[in-house]
Amino acid sequence: MRALVFTGPGKASVQDVPPPQAGQGQVVVDVERAGICGTDLELFSGEMSYYGTGQSSHPLRPGHEWCGTVSAVGDGVDEGWLGARVTGDTMVGCGECRRCRAGRHWVCATRHELGITDGLPGALATRLAFPAAYLHRLPSSVDATLGALVEPGGNALRCVQASRVEPGERLLVLGTGTIGLLVALFARARGVLVHLIGRSESDLELARQLGFADAWTRSTLPDLPWDGIVDATTGEQMPALALDLIEPGRRIVYIGLSVPPSLIDTRALVLKDVTAVGILGASAGLAGAIEAYADGSVDPRPLIAATVGLDQIADVLAGHRPPGTGPKIHVDPSEG
Repeated sequence: MRALVFTGPGKASVQDVPPPQAGQGQVVVDVERAGICGTDLELFSGEMSYYGTGQSSHPLRPGHEWCGTVSAVGDGVDEGWLGARVTGDTMVGCGECRRCRAGRHWVCATRHELGITDGLPGALATRLAFPAAYLHRLPSSVDATLGALVEPGGNALRCVQASRVEPGERLLVLGTGTIGLLVALFARARGVLVHLIGRSESDLELARQLGFADAWTRSTLPDLPWDGIVDATTGEQMPALALDLIEPGRRIVYIGLSVPPSLIDTRALVLKDVTAVGILGASAGLAGAIEAYADGSVDPRPLIAATVGLDQIADVLAGHRPPGTGPKIHVDPSEG
């Protein structure tokens, strides 16, 4: 079969690789759609910290935002999965440690991360071998585009939940990329008053097209009390800005990561009685994201700029994006 392979920093090619087999507890999925995200860009460039820690190495097969149809099942897997449209959790824990037993498999110390760490080749391929225990069924109302947006949607939903902002309260979202806009969509669906900050007026265009009139740059941001803040940026100064802006006694949710370390003044954290929450992975939000997409309360499809074939991915990763207003690029592996 054909799969995208990262062979070194800044090097990627589509290669013929052996087709996956469904091992014990696994299924084989025919991939219908997959997404490219910031993590894939870091893996491509070689900046991803996992290379330094030895969790990831070349050659690496990326892709962790996906959906498809189960075409084979291995030993120990219910044959009822055959033919099911599915997506899956990026974080695959060992299942035996204290964290996994407590239901926090996404922070398992020995977890595999699909298409990110060594051990589980990713979904930017025509087929994927995946553990059945981490599958999620997709209802018929969730099409291929929505299915491949479940993983980022799960991250965004977890951010909204962690912010503890109630309907009618005000949430400030830092960043207008995929996660920032998804956070805004999920929060609005819950009756939250959403404001967003972008780097420039052009960064705010899609947010306004999605109906978010309260979209600002830093220089135009109004002086309002913010009942919650989600930092979905990669700017190293933004975590400190969030701490400066948040109402005392409320919550900041951090999901964006900067390449250089970002700093906050913990004296301000204490004296404002602020709770800071970090979000790693979509695991606990996947089911909720599927439900919101299925019932139509959240429709993130305008975030997709274009859908390309496997042979076009390397150019996209190198910065040659096809035209489109959305921040997200999708891949149809059945195309070249």
